[in-house]
Amino acid sequence: MKFLLDHIVLNCLDVEKVLDFYCRVFGFVPERLEMFRAGTVPFPSVRINPDTIIDFFPGALWDSEKTRENRHGNLNHFCLSVGEGDFAGLRERLVALAVAIEEGPVERWGAHGTGISIYFRDPECNLIEVRYYEHADDTGTCQLTS
Repeated sequence: MKFLLDHIVLNCLDVEKVLDFYCRVFGFVPERLEMFRAGTVPFPSVRINPDTIIDFFPGALWDSEKTRENRHGNLNHFCLSVGEGDFAGLRERLVALAVAIEEGPVERWGAHGTGISIYFRDPECNLIEVRYYEHADDTGTCQLTS
């Protein structure tokens, strides 16, 4: 079996603020945004690549007495990989947007071996790791050797 990451769901207190962050910092393209604003769909998303999206759930979908105390409890962080040039560009963008890098660059192990990572948070305190692998092409796709 071969698996691809389909989507990540983030519970959000302020969907518009978080959506703006992901579009400005990463350059992701929003999906279903106008339908969300019109009230015809329950949440918007951003597209990471042709196979993967991040959904942003507003409080109406998760904020109840039962879920409130564990809102961030199940997600430690998520990691996106990019090419080395894009990694450098993202670091420059984070500085320009005054987004604090909490850790890194540091070596960390991941799906394709050891890479160089930085860690920072979105406006709702979700921890994001972005990394590049030295053996990856400019899109962040790894060229695995046997």
